[in-house]
Amino acid sequence: MARAVRFYQALGFLMAYGGETADFTSFRVGAGHLNLAVAQPSASDVTRVIFYVDDVDAMYAHVLAQGFSPEAPPRDAPWRERYFHL
Repeated sequence: MARAVRFYQALGFLMAYGGETADFTSFRVGAGHLNLAVAQPSASDVTRVIFYVDDVDAMYAHVLAQGFSPEAPPRDAPWRERYFHL
């Protein structure tokens, strides 16, 4: 949980409940919430979360400044979205 909390805080999410040592943490995300719960990982578990932002390149610069290492720089997809993976 501690690593996830630091990750989302570095992205600018506002914590509404919980924290690094909690079993459950909630962040405010625009008009909604992102909820995290501690779970035992499984080798077959795959999770994907997509965040839509107004400026992908600015978000990329922000995550670099926070010390994260995205897979590759932002790119344009054939389905007319610009994205990067973190």
